[in-house]
Amino acid sequence: MHEANPQRDGMSRRAVLAAGLTAGAALALGVGASPAVAGTGGAADWFAAPARSVRPRFRWWWPDGLVDPDEIAREIDQIADAGFGGVEIAAVHHSIKDKSVLDTAHHGWGSRPWRDGVEAALRRAARRGLTVDLTLGPSWPVAVPGLTPDDDAAAKELAHGRAPLTGGSTYQGPVPPPVHAAAAGVTRQQLLAVQAARVEPAHSTRKETGLDPESVQDLTATVTDGTLTWTAPEGGDWVLISYWVRGSGQQPESGPHSAPAAYAVDHFSPAGTTAVTSYWQDHLLTPSVRRLLRAAGGSLFEDSVELESDGLTWTPLLPEAFEKHTGRPLLPYLPALVLDNSNQVFAFEAQFTRQIRHDFWETVSGLFNRNHLTALRNWAHALGMTLRSQPYGLQTDAIASAAILDIPEGESLGFKNLDDYRCLAGGRDMAGRTVLSCEAGAYNGSAYSTTWDRFLRTMGGAYAAGVNQTVVHGFSYATAPGVNWPGFAAFSPYNGTAGYGESWGPRQPTWRHVEDISGYLGRVHQVLQSGTARADVAVFRQTGYTATGIGASWFTATGVPLGWTHQFLSGPLLDLPSATVSDGRLAPDGPAYKALFVEGDFFYGSTPTLAVEDARKILALAEAGLPVVLFGAFDQALTPGVPDQGETDRLRDLLGRLLTLPHVVRVTDKAAVGDALAGLGVGADVRHATVSTLLNAHRVTADADFYYLCNGKHAETVKPPVAAIDHDVTLRRTHGGQTVPYLLDPWTGEAVRLARYTDDGADITLRVTLQPGQTTIVALGRPGLFGDRHGTSAHAEATDADAVLFTERGLTLRARTAGTWTTRLPQGRTVTTRTPAVPAPITPARWELEVEDWYPGSDATRTEHVRRGVTLETLRPWSQIPELADSAGIGRYRTTVTLPADWTSSHGAELELGQVSDTFRVSVNGRRLPAADRLHPVVDLGPFLRRGANTLEIEVATPLINRLRVAQPTVFGGVARQDHGLMGPVRLVPYVRAVVR
Repeated sequence: MHEANPQRDGMSRRAVLAAGLTAGAALALGVGASPAVAGTGGAADWFAAPARSVRPRFRWWWPDGLVDPDEIAREIDQIADAGFGGVEIAAVHHSIKDKSVLDTAHHGWGSRPWRDGVEAALRRAARRGLTVDLTLGPSWPVAVPGLTPDDDAAAKELAHGRAPLTGGSTYQGPVPPPVHAAAAGVTRQQLLAVQAARVEPAHSTRKETGLDPESVQDLTATVTDGTLTWTAPEGGDWVLISYWVRGSGQQPESGPHSAPAAYAVDHFSPAGTTAVTSYWQDHLLTPSVRRLLRAAGGSLFEDSVELESDGLTWTPLLPEAFEKHTGRPLLPYLPALVLDNSNQVFAFEAQFTRQIRHDFWETVSGLFNRNHLTALRNWAHALGMTLRSQPYGLQTDAIASAAILDIPEGESLGFKNLDDYRCLAGGRDMAGRTVLSCEAGAYNGSAYSTTWDRFLRTMGGAYAAGVNQTVVHGFSYATAPGVNWPGFAAFSPYNGTAGYGESWGPRQPTWRHVEDISGYLGRVHQVLQSGTARADVAVFRQTGYTATGIGASWFTATGVPLGWTHQFLSGPLLDLPSATVSDGRLAPDGPAYKALFVEGDFFYGSTPTLAVEDARKILALAEAGLPVVLFGAFDQALTPGVPDQGETDRLRDLLGRLLTLPHVVRVTDKAAVGDALAGLGVGADVRHATVSTLLNAHRVTADADFYYLCNGKHAETVKPPVAAIDHDVTLRRTHGGQTVPYLLDPWTGEAVRLARYTDDGADITLRVTLQPGQTTIVALGRPGLFGDRHGTSAHAEATDADAVLFTERGLTLRARTAGTWTTRLPQGRTVTTRTPAVPAPITPARWELEVEDWYPGSDATRTEHVRRGVTLETLRPWSQIPELADSAGIGRYRTTVTLPADWTSSHGAELELGQVSDTFRVSVNGRRLPAADRLHPVVDLGPFLRRGANTLEIEVATPLINRLRVAQPTVFGGVARQDHGLMGPVRLVPYVRAVVR
């Protein structure tokens, strides 16, 4: 969610690349009582009922402007009632192959009906407390209706032509034309240059033709009326290369979306940005829209930068910008830069080629950050909105881009692992921003079969890597011409089969329980947007790409499984005001990194490189007391770009001075990194002796340290799957005075004082038990912070009982069997406690299942509900119950369990549901219990049971896929029938409580 008061303070930047940053830049912990829930800052519902501003949002797909304002208002109500915080309106309709049914002339993006729909959305959102984000153009990339590919503001490409020559031969004729014809709609192309170069086989690679850089000759001035005559020198083979600037002709995805058609803008020039802002000013920002944006507008949004070209993405500003940035002309380097269908064509010597390409993309990055992102951000601020963007897709510095944006965003579909998020998190936190967003939950081929547990497993690790806002992918507008039940879906069918992403909403049976999901996500966001982020180590990245899957050598593979956290920084972030050192911490008021880790450039063969300016800044940080670890041959470091005269020597002199400092260490063996950090006195905030899949994120507020813990993994697709964990974890506290731990349950909103831990004065150690994908939150704060009244009551350091907890009666243990239990208290005192007999676990023998079976109705948006009743002696998925094999909907399972006459208020029981799919709710004796953990379906029935007969009801909602397999076999028939419902095994496991005296 965007910040209510986005930071727009100024900040200094380096000359060219840096210019874009200027101008405003469950735990087995013994819980189970029902304590009071309170929040920090005196707000009783701070955690239990998070504000709309931090709740998850929906990407809301419209069929352009073919929408009805009344339906728009109705859908805003549906989203608000379900507990979500906002929407992003996006024109996306890949599922509609016959685009003529959308009638772009009357209902296209930006048309009067589209504006009416936007006004209806904003008006209703303002009434319901939601915010509305708007994409900068129809679909992606950013495009403007009426722009032509030949316009100066349109996206450009550099196409190349080539002609081979043998030494001594003469070329006479037209300048070699581009190897690829121009895209449709492109009518003009301009010759930028013609060169000749001698082929150097020693520099060739499998795909690239090697060239001698000293042989490159500029023949542009010899071209007359489009023709060229040139004789190659004797000896060797030569090649003529022509360079043509022309429009790329790219239109937004799955268009047309408008009439006239829209074309992508130049993302690197002021002209391209002005085309966007002028169109909005002249056509979209009516007085009423402006007023409504002030009331309910959130962010303007740009999707990932997917500029497509058969050649090299270009802007006419590049030659001048390159020379200004590097002090060297661009044209002699062009052979090493041109692309053919994303493949490099020519190469010089390998190191020289790498340096050229680094300089080029660094220049492009500066233009993108300055002329596109910064300009759009400032314009959004003038409208009272923020800019949210996915600043990747090209070889640009996304880390620096994240520091410019109000809200950087990643994506679960395109990001390969958690380090992709950590890149954006570094930019966000160094710039003092709060939110890192994620386009979440897109799975290829999983339309109408996506389960919320899959979604939660995906997001669990992303939150640990810095994400703290979720834009769910997505919510489809109800209908469009020619669509089938259950309504219009942006990406399904997709190429004739089930698409990707999910169309959440009332069309889904699980919508019945979606408030549980939105509440969980909102509470996680509430914690992870509070205070400031903390990370143990900053990893310096010479090339700031993301969405690459490339991580940090030791930290990703070894450090994270031991509790370490890291983020990535690139050179421009060292110019931010936060880049100072105090008490050995970099950015002490923000992420407070304890060390800077510098390794070779993974994007260029792990070559140890540093820019002289970056080396000088790192030296200054180290001289101010920041520990630094260099991994690799940095005594022989090279510049990432083409060096000026003497620049390599200056770099090595700076690094030599750096390496003489007492808290700077260079290692050459990856296995030595951990010891190097320990030798510098640097440790992790979260530590566990056991190598583990536990992931963590740390936030610090004025009141507490918050630790988000997740049993996840670095990359979701990596095998083997995550296993359950059960081990001690030590948490560092940053606040002085007496501190006690609390467990914050994001499913129920409860915050309970933990009763079992050890405290050595600086750290608190507790036991963590989490199932795969499961998450929890621990807060370290003063006694009474969350409303507990246990004051300085003694806690347990260890017990051989099942659990120990605080209740209204004081320190209490819990056991599943009769016995005598020993509990160790602080100062070594031990106490023994006896518990009476406990009833044996109960496995219900019979279930009555009532199913609300969903069928296509009389039109695409209507659903018929057919009720069925089944008696089950054994729980099994619906797919294995003949009456329900192709069913989808909501099932209510009822059974009765009888508890003995000696059941007392000291007794309780946990209900273990086993396997259940998808969402569920539990009721006992007609009383619905709070939301339960979807990834660990064990529910404490505690005080809700009574002696004698007890009725248990488990309501389960399923995805629609099994019904759609038979309702629309041409689209969904290829999807295998899936197992859903309550599959168990289900057990009621009694326990007894006894006060520890």
